[in-house]
Amino acid sequence: MNTESLVQYLDEYLSIEGFPDYPAAHNGLQVEGPEDVARVAVAVDGSEAVIREAVARGVDLLIVHHGIFWDGGARMVGPRFRKIRALIEGRVALYSAHLPLDAHAEVGNCAVLCRALGWSPDERFGGHQGASIGWRCEVDFERGALVDHVSEVVGGPVRLIPGGPDHVYRVGLVTGGAASLIPEASREGLDALITGEGAHHTYHDAMEHGVNALYAGHYATETWGVRALGAHLEERFALSQEFIDKPTGL
Repeated sequence: MNTESLVQYLDEYLSIEGFPDYPAAHNGLQVEGPEDVARVAVAVDGSEAVIREAVARGVDLLIVHHGIFWDGGARMVGPRFRKIRALIEGRVALYSAHLPLDAHAEVGNCAVLCRALGWSPDERFGGHQGASIGWRCEVDFERGALVDHVSEVVGGPVRLIPGGPDHVYRVGLVTGGAASLIPEASREGLDALITGEGAHHTYHDAMEHGVNALYAGHYATETWGVRALGAHLEERFALSQEFIDKPTGL
């Protein structure tokens, strides 16, 4: 498939243009590659290890959730230079989708994880500059059972801050590092917020706002979107696709 056509499709499908995000996210095509794409790899991070693996596997396009320009700098030195050199020499294009992929109703991290947990993502939650990133769901769990359920689905430990009620009926879910949404969860009457991680002060936020905070891992909550997007491209365009798994443990 022609690379330009595939990038245009991704931009439109993920609503890349105009979606509010952090200034250094640079959603969309970040590094050009070959004119045609037959093999796609997807990954959470555009790290050196992931890029080296993509080159070794002979893929044409690498799609990541976290791109390579987060520090906002412009100099091509150090790790950034090594990443770009590996992509260019390996003839691998790099495409990144951050908050547009978190928020997407079909292949987004939040929606796909909700469905994997057995819940219906029907009502939006988690505002960012006027856009909704996550979802709120109706559930019925004792707090400890909810922690166990989330842990089983994400395949790793879940850290609980028990600021809310013992029984959970209303949950907000925003993947990654969305603990700043604890006050919003409280205002909306939610019993729990599920996200990937939070800063130290969010312990007090959860306890003082009366919300159970479940931290299920930044990486573990954000494998869902890229994998769903890869499967979507495989089905729609008959492209070969694979997931490069490089867990951080965070």
